[in-house]
Amino acid sequence: MNIHEYQAKAVLREFGVPVPRGIPAFTVVEAVRAAEQLGGPVWVVKAQIHAGGRGKAGGVKVVKSLDAVRSEAQRLLDSTLVTEQTGPEGKIVRRLYVEEGSAIDREFYLSALVDRACGRVAFVVSTEGGMEIEEVAHTHPDRIVSFAVDPVTGVLPHHGRRVAQALGLANEAAVQAGRILAQLYAAFLAKDMSLLEINPLVLTKAGALICLDAKIGFDDSALYRHPDIVALRDLSEEDEKEIAASRHELSYIALDGSIGCMVNGAGLAMATMDIIKLYGGAPANFLDVGGGASKERVSAAFKIITADPKVKGILVNIFGGIMRCDIIAEGVIAAVKEVGLKVPLVVRLEGTNVEIGKNIIAESGLNIIAADDLDDAAQKIVAAVKELG
Repeated sequence: MNIHEYQAKAVLREFGVPVPRGIPAFTVVEAVRAAEQLGGPVWVVKAQIHAGGRGKAGGVKVVKSLDAVRSEAQRLLDSTLVTEQTGPEGKIVRRLYVEEGSAIDREFYLSALVDRACGRVAFVVSTEGGMEIEEVAHTHPDRIVSFAVDPVTGVLPHHGRRVAQALGLANEAAVQAGRILAQLYAAFLAKDMSLLEINPLVLTKAGALICLDAKIGFDDSALYRHPDIVALRDLSEEDEKEIAASRHELSYIALDGSIGCMVNGAGLAMATMDIIKLYGGAPANFLDVGGGASKERVSAAFKIITADPKVKGILVNIFGGIMRCDIIAEGVIAAVKEVGLKVPLVVRLEGTNVEIGKNIIAESGLNIIAADDLDDAAQKIVAAVKELG
């Protein structure tokens, strides 16, 4: 789950992290009132969407008068902002963040994430603040420093010194770097974050370090522990199909292809998408129904896939361990009878009660293509979609 910048800064503020003063606004009137409350002479009007690259796309503007605040708020609210991360369709700006201006001397990059290779929280630091870290990694990999924190000890003084050295900070700024690092680590653990990105972390002309932007992602599996975070969810920023999937406890991510996938198990789902690509197709989604899904959940998953207008064919790939193949078959058939079958459907079943499942599908009278294995299933669905043009 992701949240907006102004929400992320409010979370970080709870842990003492230095962030500029700012006020969210949902209307032009509220934006001007926020600027008046903050006081001048410089404000930053920021579009609030769940995507990076807002500045390059015109979604972040520095202004020096209340009239300019009003003008930028009018321009941005209800507009469609297209950035490198939104795709060509962009995102509608429904809220703004009006923030006090900062006298910036230098910009840095700082982030924390879960490093699954070592099972620890890792920090990534760079002198190239304000840039996409992927671009920095490609053009100037020598300007990136990363290190993991031992969960037994937590952040220690030497971690702060490493950040200060990487960023070229000295004296009070170096002390601040160590303090901010410890605060960010505490926030990361306490709120079960999966990603915390500060881009940029800035050194002001007065010598203070502040987090000028903040992006936070949370571990969905831990949200039950954080009702305060769940309350920050902005459904208007999420794909409708992904929202529907979350209601049925389905792991679903919309993609750009034309072949809908319904699979049990994340690893098998990834393998299914890979083999579809191998044979020249493109997956329209990642969808893991889980190991113990009911007939109703399977039916809901099928409906979510068919609701996507890009889907020109569907591949159901189930390896029944905990999940029984007959349950899958009953769920698919129930959904097909309810919503209809307008595109080719290939079903591959293997595992617990596989013969029962195959018989249920064979006796359904529906135009479902059976497959013997994953390779066979991928070839059949890709061929069927290509025939449709």
